[in-house]
Amino acid sequence: MYLMVENIRVERETDPPEWKTCRETFRMELSFPVHAEEPFALLLFTMVTKFCSGHAPHFPMKKVLLLLWKVLLFTLGGFEALQAMKVRRREELGLPPLPEDSIQPLMKQDSLDIYNERDPFKNDEGGVDEEENDDVDGGIEGELDLMERDAIIPAMPAQRLPIERVSFPKGLPWAPKVRQKDIEHFLEASRNKFIGFTLGQDTETLIGLPRPIHESVKTLKQHKYVSISDVQIKNEEELEKCPMSLGEEEVQETPCEVLYRAMLYNLPQYMIALLKILLAAAPTSKAKTDSINILADVLPEEMPITVLQSMKLGIDVNRHKEIIVKSISALLLLLLKHFKLNHIYQFEYVSQHLVFANCIPLILKFFNQNIMSYITAKNSISVLDYPHCTVCDLPELTAESLEAGDNNQFCWRNLFSCINLLRILNKLTKWKHSRTMMLVVFKSAPILKRALKVKQAMMQLYVLKLLKIQTKYLGRQWRKSNMKTMSAIYQKVRHRMNDDWAYGNDIDARPWDFQAEECTLRANIEAFNSRRYDKPQDSEFAPVDNCLQSVLGQRLELPEDFHYSYELWLEREVFSQPIRWEELLRCQ
Repeated sequence: MYLMVENIRVERETDPPEWKTCRETFRMELSFPVHAEEPFALLLFTMVTKFCSGHAPHFPMKKVLLLLWKVLLFTLGGFEALQAMKVRRREELGLPPLPEDSIQPLMKQDSLDIYNERDPFKNDEGGVDEEENDDVDGGIEGELDLMERDAIIPAMPAQRLPIERVSFPKGLPWAPKVRQKDIEHFLEASRNKFIGFTLGQDTETLIGLPRPIHESVKTLKQHKYVSISDVQIKNEEELEKCPMSLGEEEVQETPCEVLYRAMLYNLPQYMIALLKILLAAAPTSKAKTDSINILADVLPEEMPITVLQSMKLGIDVNRHKEIIVKSISALLLLLLKHFKLNHIYQFEYVSQHLVFANCIPLILKFFNQNIMSYITAKNSISVLDYPHCTVCDLPELTAESLEAGDNNQFCWRNLFSCINLLRILNKLTKWKHSRTMMLVVFKSAPILKRALKVKQAMMQLYVLKLLKIQTKYLGRQWRKSNMKTMSAIYQKVRHRMNDDWAYGNDIDARPWDFQAEECTLRANIEAFNSRRYDKPQDSEFAPVDNCLQSVLGQRLELPEDFHYSYELWLEREVFSQPIRWEELLRCQ
């Protein structure tokens, strides 16, 4: 089934029209319930939960997760389709077009520090100004070991470097962004300072403020970015405030909406099950008696007796775990991105349950290893890979050939998994101060700095983003000792005007607001789910029949044995109860 979905999913320019029609039909059948059944992806999610609960330990979980990932990729769409949907949705909402695709500039780079200009004032023998304790790398410009340099550098084509260096534009490829909230905070502080009172959310009235403040507000408004999420939150507030006058919300029946509605009531169990399997497959996790067995479909009935069999089994087990991590990280990121585009509170609901299931410490535990060894691991036997093993003659395997491995300098599977997990961590913690504090509490800074050793542009960028959001909480001494990392953040990460990330004076970062922030978010999510997906029959807004004749004339469904006890019921409920007629004459 995996091969069938993958082959149908991939589009080619030479596809005939009949094949394109069949592909769309197949996509519709997988996306929407057929014959009042559940979507196919929900069936696979249910298989995952049954496997984790112990009801079906025989399920081949690696194949189930791979199929689930490809089904979601096919039915919901990949990142290119997601970007196109995002552009189309912004047009529908009347929002200005996106300034750029945030991922596209990274495709042209191998590493963020390839284009760093050498500092002429820095001598070669200068002292290290960053702390090097616990084998922590010295920031983004830190030197690699000789072995790591040999493993990484040859993968980059040498002849292209001068061309890219010359053609790469000065400055960041991303335009700075400003939220409406940032403009309001700036004006509130300015009015308090120069006038002595504030005007709430009014961002137009600038009377009494000096000329430089006018110029600052003009610059902020030029870079103001209104996201789809902001519009959705505002619409949701209006629907909660005026449910009668605004009427029913028109919900477009997209594959993402159908999937969320089907997953809604068991979504916490699905997230917990995925994270349990991810924990069991992580290279840093130790075998425990209560952990789930994910190796049931890879371990042979008879244990190996020769060195060659043992090496082959060891490679197979590690490859098995790597594929599981890859599929879970990819499908979680895909779900988060699609739910965020469909509705922000769907994304927040999934995010909260991931956070409640300890997803943040789990990802940090995953990165708390020798990440360079993980990225350059060679847990594959190329001659046994599909389709090579089916179309070519298999050579004789020896212990030496297995130990040598293939010629690839990277394990792209593991690099893909690491980038996905970093992006998930960014999605969970962005603009959430309570979750950012979890990164600080779990001492993520040295773990993330070690990940900067991997010289890959996208991975470095998301590591720097995670370091940026927590620098304000790490203290002055940490910032002083890690100036290379601070400089790299300033040089490589998108600027947010008025974002006081380097000093910790942010008025949103008050520690006593953390609990209230999560509680408010949870209340908003519950209100959204209740309004859109709970349709009670006896709603307080439902029309009421006040006519005595029609109420008495309604036929009521009575139990079959009611006529046997009818006389007893009359005696107990009617005749034995005294009637106080004087109560009718009293005025309340």
